[in-house]
Amino acid sequence: MEPLVPAAPWLMAAAALVSAVACVAAWRAVPWQGRQSALVMAAGMLVLAIPAVDALTRLALGAVLLVSAMLGTMGVRGTAAAATCCHRALVSLVMAVCAFDGSVVVSSVERAVTPTGHGGHGLGGVLSALVMIGVAAVVLWTVAAAWFVPPQHHGRTGRLLATESWAMAAGVAVMCLGF
Repeated sequence: MEPLVPAAPWLMAAAALVSAVACVAAWRAVPWQGRQSALVMAAGMLVLAIPAVDALTRLALGAVLLVSAMLGTMGVRGTAAAATCCHRALVSLVMAVCAFDGSVVVSSVERAVTPTGHGGHGLGGVLSALVMIGVAAVVLWTVAAAWFVPPQHHGRTGRLLATESWAMAAGVAVMCLGF
């Protein structure tokens, strides 16, 4: 299956790099949980952009993104950064499901070439639907936070955090076009 937009994986990786740079530049406003999540997501999107990644690598990347999502929310309950850390964790979770979905697709293509006698598990459609629901949730969260929630940070930090949020939403939206 050809992607809808052939350059989408690299656009997704560029959006992830913008998001990670903005997060690191807003250093003191983002707790370590958020920074690690942004950096792991950027590395994950770069790996997903490489066309010849095998199913096992995608599976391992999905596991790393799940752990990053869990660490991204650890200990931030009740803090001012809780909402943005949860937003980053949701993006990590959506990317993990996308990596798992990619491993299902890659393994089914490999299975078609070398049949093993074991049928597929039928997760491709379910995971694709979860990715679409997750992307819609990330984009809606970003729009709602920009329009309805008063900003906690102003000036340079506020602009950096807004850039990070919109870059994450753009990255996962482009991810849908590319996979």
